[in-house]
Amino acid sequence: MKKLIITCCLLLFIGCKTKNVNGKKIGKSVDLTEMSTVDEAQKSKAYELGKRVLMTCNTSKFTPFTKSEATDKVIVKSTPENIKKICVKYSLKYGLFKDLEFVEMVPNKTDNTNIFRFKALFEYAKANKELRVTMNSENKASAISTKDWKDEFE
Repeated sequence: MKKLIITCCLLLFIGCKTKNVNGKKIGKSVDLTEMSTVDEAQKSKAYELGKRVLMTCNTSKFTPFTKSEATDKVIVKSTPENIKKICVKYSLKYGLFKDLEFVEMVPNKTDNTNIFRFKALFEYAKANKELRVTMNSENKASAISTKDWKDEFE
């Protein structure tokens, strides 16, 4: 009986520490108090890049990302035309963009990136969107995406 209890506790401990999302090993989320200065700098950069994309919905002016800010993949996908399509949909459905609220940072051990989750605040109260900015080890945005808000990271 003792072995069974110890085994269950050990499995529970291991299960809570990491999880696989789409085949990638993701660690548990990191709070603001646990972030290092490098993570803090990445968080600030992720906030600025994410806010720049969503502020386009209010101003209709998008400043393209530079090679020092984002990877080639993100630069190619973030054309003014693509962002305008997204903004038209969001403006009609959610109203004007207000700000981003930092929620958590989730380190991805597989490809050495950090995923920053922000809750996007819009004019209408029904707006419940999440902005995810993935920052790589070179301090560049390697992915920017929006999803419907869920309290748990998936």
